[in-house]
Order: sequence, then structure tokens, then C-alpha cells
Amino acid sequence: MILCCGEALIDMIPTPTNTQRDGFVPHTGGAIFNTAVALGRLGTEVAMLTGLSTDMFGQQLKADLEASKVDTHLVIEAPRPTTLAFVQLRDGHATYDFYDENSAGRMLQPQDMPDLTDEIDTLYFGGISLACEPGADAYADLLQRNGDTRAVMIDPNIRPGFIQDEARYRTRLDKMLAKCDIIKVSDEDLDWIVPGDAGLDAKVATLLNRGAAMIIVTRGGDGASGYLADGSQVSVPVEKVQVVDTVGAGDTFNAGVLAKLSELGLLSKAALKGMTGDQAKAALAHGAKVAAVTVSRAGANPPWAHELS
Repeated sequence: MILCCGEALIDMIPTPTNTQRDGFVPHTGGAIFNTAVALGRLGTEVAMLTGLSTDMFGQQLKADLEASKVDTHLVIEAPRPTTLAFVQLRDGHATYDFYDENSAGRMLQPQDMPDLTDEIDTLYFGGISLACEPGADAYADLLQRNGDTRAVMIDPNIRPGFIQDEARYRTRLDKMLAKCDIIKVSDEDLDWIVPGDAGLDAKVATLLNRGAAMIIVTRGGDGASGYLADGSQVSVPVEKVQVVDTVGAGDTFNAGVLAKLSELGLLSKAALKGMTGDQAKAALAHGAKVAAVTVSRAGANPPWAHELS
């Protein structure tokens, strides 16, 4: 089972009203939430570990997880507010204003983290939950305690605006990346994590030298590449579709990659180290296929397995 660890929040999406101003409609979202939902819809065994409010938005988030076949027994509920992200869409691209102070997700503490059973063989982390303390420290502690015997994937999705103490964030993230088997970054993320004038290949090699089995670099419309520990490289293009918006595209790409790796029986540290180029390419191609469906319709609405041709 894959355990998705991180934020679940409400995206407040602008929606036309019968006045001359837009209203905002609450939609469930969050990077880690979206990946968990996509995995559940793809038929992969998945659970989510997050902090959820007992308010009406928290109930909406939990109901949507369960409707997409995501196990919620590790969800930590608290009488704190739900994180809200007010979304602005311009030419299909989203920008966000977050309201996260004292939220049920952000205020998780290391002592809140549960003991994990052996059925959980893979851990997935990422998003703003890696930057917003104290929850970020709780997730880092969970990884330190459980990452040595489980496959680990991280998509840091660096958002400098969330980083209040860069030195603390870099120290925490570096320790987490050292436990990773798969690190997925955009080219902008890579430049932030490995600053300096070195080229892409040299920066990827820096991350591989920390112990990862594969680094995935995404480049928007130019596709994605996978760099393996044995020095090989594979690339896949994006699938050409009519783009409605890009909300949740990267999150569902990650789900597609994990779902294919699970199907191939590769979600263990040893198996990932022995992954072939053909296997890596198949995983990236599946991620691209899943993401293509998501961007072809409004919002973070990942496909069900039967929707993939």
C-alpha cells in the first residue's frame, strides 16, 4: 500500500454568479490529496495520512477521499480550521492565495504521527506540507523513522513564498531527500535545490549521489525525463490534448508513475535500484497519460482506470 503523506485542503474556485462578480465554490484539493485520489481511482491500494478538520470542509475532504477508494484510517482529525486556497485562473494556469494559520493540517506535531504497519510499503511526500511548520517537522520525523525499509518518493514542488526560514527548510529537505528512492522535480525546483551554474546533468548527478534510484525532471510542455542510478536516461513527451487548465497536472502525473511502478512490482528499495530503462519509461509514459486526462477537464479531476484508453 502507498501512503500519501501531506496536505489536503479546499480550493476556492472562482465561479460566475448571476451578479456581475464571481463567487467562490469549494473544491477538495491539495497536492498530496490529489495524488492520493488519483491513485485510488487508478485502482492502486492507497491510504492518506494528513490532518483534517472536524468542520464541514474536513468532512468534505474525507468523503471525497473515501469516494475515490482512498483508505482514511490514518487521517488525524482535530477541531481546527481547514486550509483554504483561493484560486485565480489566468489562461488555464492557476495562482493561489492560502489561508493556513492554525489549521488542522499545518499544526500536526511529530508525536501525532502513527506507527505504520507492514502493509504500507511505500511513502509519498511533497507539496506545501514540506514547508509549513510544525507539520513539516512531523512529516520529516515520520520519514526518518520509517523510510529505511520502505520505498520513498518526494515531489518537493518548491514554493519560496511558503518558506519562512530558508536554512531550516533546506536542512530538513536535504535530510528527507537522502531517504528518497524517487525524487521528482521541475527544472526550476532542481535549480533551487542545487543552486549554482552547473548544468542539468551535473545537478541531477548531485541528487543521485545522495542515494536515489531515479530523478524525474519535468519540463511542462516539453515532457519528462528520468535519470537512473546506473547512468541511463529515458524521456517521454506530453500527450497532446486540448488543455482546459493545469490544476493537479503534476499531482496526477506522480500518481500515474507510482501506479505503474506498483503494477510492475517495483515499489521496494531493492527493486527500484534494479529498475531498467524500459520500466522507467513505462512509468513516465503512464504518468503522462494520466496527467493528459486531468488537464483536458476543469479542476483537479483525475481519471478512473476505465477512462484510460
